[in-house]
Amino acid sequence: MCPAVGISTTVMNGLMLGTAVLFVQVCSSCTIAAIKNYIHPRIRIPTYTLTIATWVTVIDLVLSAYAPEAYKAMGIFIKLIVAFAIITMRLEVFACKNTVAMSFWDGLGMGLGFMFGMVTLGFIRELLGMGTLLGHNVLGFRPLLFFALPLAGFFCVGFMMAIFNYVELVFNRRKKRRG
Repeated sequence: MCPAVGISTTVMNGLMLGTAVLFVQVCSSCTIAAIKNYIHPRIRIPTYTLTIATWVTVIDLVLSAYAPEAYKAMGIFIKLIVAFAIITMRLEVFACKNTVAMSFWDGLGMGLGFMFGMVTLGFIRELLGMGTLLGHNVLGFRPLLFFALPLAGFFCVGFMMAIFNYVELVFNRRKKRRG
């Protein structure tokens, strides 16, 4: 999560990283679901890591060949997708126990959720930190430079988690009153 928070200073960076993670999540999930019967239980985590690394290498090479500007902006952060525990966890919890089709949809849902989070984070940080959206000046000034710094990414993630927890609390209270 740290690299994601570090790079998500703009909507475009959030979208690019989210797309890369979506690709890696879907391809890794489908790969593990397809070969799950051939993975020895003692080497399943290293197998997951190698599978993720393979797909990260693919996206890294594709970006460097066909989108050099995006590759330049993302740099090392693409390679650090290998360390995203959420991908490994989904392979362990879901992909190794389900079909390729079900794993595809799970990977797609998890990847889109991550992308949504990164784009939202980039939106907040770009607007509040630089006064721009997608590079266009919308405020005419830089409101809070703090939001352009890496530390602000953690602050924003914490704030977003607090909002989600509050919404869940309100939902559960209403559900309890009805039931």
